[in-house]
Amino acid sequence: MGNYTLSRLVTMLANKPKTKILVDGGDPQETLHVKETIGFVDGQTTNPSLIAKNPEIRQRIASGHSLSAQEEKDEYRKIVQAISPLVGDAGVSIEVFADIGTTAEEMLAQGEEMFSWIPNAYIKYPCTREGLRAAEMSVLKRIRVNMTLCFSQDQAAAVYAATKGSKEPVYVSPFVGRLDDQGENGMDVVKNIKKMFKNGDGHVHVLAASIRHVDHLLASFAMDVELTTVPAKVLAEWATRTFPMPDQHFSYKAVDDSSKLLRAIPYKELDLNLPWQSFDVAHELTKVGIQKFVADYRSTLKRSA
Repeated sequence: MGNYTLSRLVTMLANKPKTKILVDGGDPQETLHVKETIGFVDGQTTNPSLIAKNPEIRQRIASGHSLSAQEEKDEYRKIVQAISPLVGDAGVSIEVFADIGTTAEEMLAQGEEMFSWIPNAYIKYPCTREGLRAAEMSVLKRIRVNMTLCFSQDQAAAVYAATKGSKEPVYVSPFVGRLDDQGENGMDVVKNIKKMFKNGDGHVHVLAASIRHVDHLLASFAMDVELTTVPAKVLAEWATRTFPMPDQHFSYKAVDDSSKLLRAIPYKELDLNLPWQSFDVAHELTKVGIQKFVADYRSTLKRSA
């Protein structure tokens, strides 16, 4: 690290963004490297796809060793236990293994076990009706939850309503990049959820996810998003660019890879006092996201016959 970059790092650490930075990954060595590069890691998010891409697991699969369902779970536990002491108070998010047909009771059973793995666990459930039911039951048991695969303001409102009264912080994770992929401005959903929650009680924290590039990261900082989870390669680029921070002149350019403007997502007036079941939580990208996690996981970690 050059003297200039080191100086900028010291300056950044002295004026750390309000937004907590989590690493989106499944490799403890990668987390450690990020911590050494930017000076801190507030937390970590994991999912079955990221765990399946862990270098040690991929090496085992490449050598012809098929993992049983129990071995898969044991490997996941070992990985998050290695990550747990490396991160700060934003914790480690651990995702249940859920497909479209998994019931809330099945998710909760997994969540209860996974929550016991480490002292700083957050259990990730999808923003589906069954995932919301699982979250509703989890918070009654004081299990910290992170509601993932969120793509709409309605889904975030349902998360708020389903977890009302939680004694622990609740995370909701809007996926920015995947909305960008279909031509919509994913940062608008983050902005709209933040605006909606201004009238709430503060028990749900927004965790910007599917961060694809440094501009997404800077936009999260500019919005004072509570948390953001970022791939190591994006954090490495932020470091290479000597830790830029948004100033009063910062303007997020909502464009795709070909510089085409992304469609704005309008704000909706929603009543957070309504029952969570009254919100429209169906979203095609949530369904696609679940299917992708399942497919990635099963294709990489072959179950024993």
